[in-house]
Amino acid sequence: MHVENLKIFCDLVESHSFSRAARLNGITQSAVSQQLRAMEKSFGAVIMDRSQKQFRLTSEGQKLYDGAKDLLHRYEKLVSELQEMRMVISGTIHISTVYSIGLHELPPYIKSFMTEFPSVNVRVEYRRSNLVYEDVLSNSVDMGLVAYPQKMRQLEIVPFMEDRLVLAVHESHPLASRKTVTVEELRGERFIGFDQDIPTRKATDQIFRAAKVEIEPVMEFDNIETVKRAVEINAGIALVPATTLENEVARGVIKAIPMRGRQFVRPLAIIYRKSRVLSPAMKKFIATLTGQSSYEGPAPESARTRRKAKGDPAKDESGE
Repeated sequence: MHVENLKIFCDLVESHSFSRAARLNGITQSAVSQQLRAMEKSFGAVIMDRSQKQFRLTSEGQKLYDGAKDLLHRYEKLVSELQEMRMVISGTIHISTVYSIGLHELPPYIKSFMTEFPSVNVRVEYRRSNLVYEDVLSNSVDMGLVAYPQKMRQLEIVPFMEDRLVLAVHESHPLASRKTVTVEELRGERFIGFDQDIPTRKATDQIFRAAKVEIEPVMEFDNIETVKRAVEINAGIALVPATTLENEVARGVIKAIPMRGRQFVRPLAIIYRKSRVLSPAMKKFIATLTGQSSYEGPAPESARTRRKAKGDPAKDESGE
């Protein structure tokens, strides 16, 4: 049995989807089904309980998955170590990211990285925040980029930058001439926001609640570009990352007004599964994002515990 067969099986188990497993491995859904039957014949055991409507492994299937996952981890670690010994930086890095980071924060990092490592192919998918976590947890991608990272037992979180939320207003809005604005001055304003399940929306809602400020929600969207278009037609105001407005401010179609207060800083982070073996290319890419000379993975648990005990805020990020 080949390593590729074990990977297909593990992708099937982790995604609970024949179509997704097929897509991840560049094969047909029928080929995934044939692979499952071939494994059952080879091991003389039923791997998947077909009497259930939902995807469910038998006890033999679970045992096989645990063993296959361990073998794949060892194989990937070996490949990574051999590449490091030969100083090979190549391959593909598959990234899932929210729109605001992928469209406005990420491009200069990718340009710098690919200039230094032209043999690496960087693939980027733009997704809603919840789907970025799903992609990472299901091993559909190598890493994700999110705002306000959520702590999860299965994830490593690597903070890489902070940006600021600013007030976006139409040039004819009464607040457009202001140098800065306080959250209290937004009371009663028509507000254009992100959908309620998006972390930046949750953060801004918390800011308004803490200040006991009532605003008038008029529109909700799932991506930054649509929010900006609504501001451009003067449908309302919005709180958005400053970097996402650079083009509109340059064209004079939106005014970006700084908000006073530390709470308007938005943390951004890299997330990846704790079980994932980082290839040399992935380590170099994380190092590029974080501004480090190198990245060797998370610190041992004992070291992280010591840092928290000393109150190092840079190592104690919290999420929504």
